[in-house]
Amino acid sequence: METITKAAARRIAYAAHCLPQIELHTFVMELVKQMVLPITEEKLAQVTVVDLNNWFANQTKMTSVLEVDGLERARRYLCGEEKTDPTIPVPQLDIVGEIPGSLRVAVASNTGEMLDGHFGSCPRFLIYQVGLAAVHLVEVRSTQTLDKAKDKNAARVDLIRDCAILYVQSIGGPAAAKVVYAGVHPVKFPAGGAAREALTRLQTTLTSPPPWLAKILGVSANSSLARYLEAVEE
Repeated sequence: METITKAAARRIAYAAHCLPQIELHTFVMELVKQMVLPITEEKLAQVTVVDLNNWFANQTKMTSVLEVDGLERARRYLCGEEKTDPTIPVPQLDIVGEIPGSLRVAVASNTGEMLDGHFGSCPRFLIYQVGLAAVHLVEVRSTQTLDKAKDKNAARVDLIRDCAILYVQSIGGPAAAKVVYAGVHPVKFPAGGAAREALTRLQTTLTSPPPWLAKILGVSANSSLARYLEAVEE
């Protein structure tokens, strides 16, 4: 007999995300202690906000930190009333027109706002608008509906075709060729990391872009060196 079903494990992981003050391991072990194995969807459906508060606030001595909203959200996930992955970031309004000279960048992501996805298997692309003044998350595009596509790589390329740059942790040669052919510039970050950190670094190069970025921006590569040349002449 399974000690915990996949559906129950998913509910628990989502619920734990709603209470960031508690480590996932601690959250799981306390549930096991209170509910007794096997953990099933039926058992999780009986959990109340009062139960969660008693189990975790008292145990961690953080009663004043565990807010009612977080406890209620955790309960809804445990009970199966809420199914949307809470780790998926919420995009801001699309304000492309308010960011002069900005770029649209797709980030292959597996979790949260992390740049940690392989092009061919990531569950979503985070779409950012990057300008001199700001970096905005404007869309989250799921790839789940593309699993049945005859050519999955081509379908994924179509999903990000309106972007100028693609950030990925990894991508295969044939897929990268399709991305380039679509006019999107792929950039690999083997170590991965926070998406906004990588985009902030890109943001700092917009005033003096390297040749490949100058081409994307539609400016002369020479003009990106103008400030440097002026300083030399002085």
